Amino acid sequence: MSAPIGEISIVENCTKDEFLTNLYPKRKPVILRGLDIGPCKDKWTVDYLSSKGGNKEVKLHVAPCAQMDFIHKNFAYRSLPFDEFIQRASQDVKAGYFFQKDERYYLRSLGDDPRKSVADIREQFPEIADDLKIPEFFDQEKFFSSVFRIGSAGVQLWTHYDVMDNILIQVKGRKRAVLYAPSDALYMHLNGDKSEVLDIDNPDFTKYPDFLKARRYECYLEPGDVLFIPALWFHNIIALEFSVAVNVFWKHLDNSCYDNKDTYGNKDPLAAGRAFQILDRALKTLDELPEEYCDFYARRLVARIQNKSFLNS
Repeated sequence: MSAPIGEISIVENCTKDEFLTNLYPKRKPVILRGLDIGPCKDKWTVDYLSSKGGNKEVKLHVAPCAQMDFIHKNFAYRSLPFDEFIQRASQDVKAGYFFQKDERYYLRSLGDDPRKSVADIREQFPEIADDLKIPEFFDQEKFFSSVFRIGSAGVQLWTHYDVMDNILIQVKGRKRAVLYAPSDALYMHLNGDKSEVLDIDNPDFTKYPDFLKARRYECYLEPGDVLFIPALWFHNIIALEFSVAVNVFWKHLDNSCYDNKDTYGNKDPLAAGRAFQILDRALKTLDELPEEYCDFYARRLVARIQNKSFLNS
């Protein structure tokens, strides 16, 4: 058994006007190839990044295996000087290690104070920020964050969605990206914003039967490629090689829709959060009724929600 496969388009030398007019309104992922992302593609070698980043301390994920699981936390948070981290991350067998010689590393850069400030490569890594040219496909006042991502070969991140539009700028190394549409949310076996299906290539359909219905969109990113990931699209990323990339997020909704204390950009829009709270209260209220009544009216609530879905109309 296998899930249906969808196609992700590749557009060469895309202009801002073409993106905003022809691609962006479709709300589908697309690979933008041949864009000018600056000299980073050639300059960002391990030695160059090591020398520029210096001994600035960074917090990273360390795991004994390639598949990282955010729900069950099969990794540990550790800190290293940046220059030592990037040397270790680029090695298959580590000269120095925390747990074992073939452990995997993943860096998701943070703001200077993660509780109050967002990740911005211009702020946290000013020595190399000018090497990167971010495609200007969104209004600058909508900018939210630019996240520096570095991972060992083989690192696979859990499937999740983001609430903002973003572009993944692949600078060094190749990646595979597997995406699922927001309309398939009911098939993703969600735990918050993350899917419980860790091994998407060999899923346990006995445990996750609905996952078989989710349409899989798969693509491969080469150095220099830019992947547009619309908000709410689920994505699972695996680094086929030692990988360096930058994610750029922007607020495509009105600012009032977002929680202004959300420095990671992963909290649901405020209206959605309120809706979840109201639903939780409604379900708790139904507990006052006998079981058969509770079941009946819960089903009626489900029917109302299904009728509300614009995608089912």
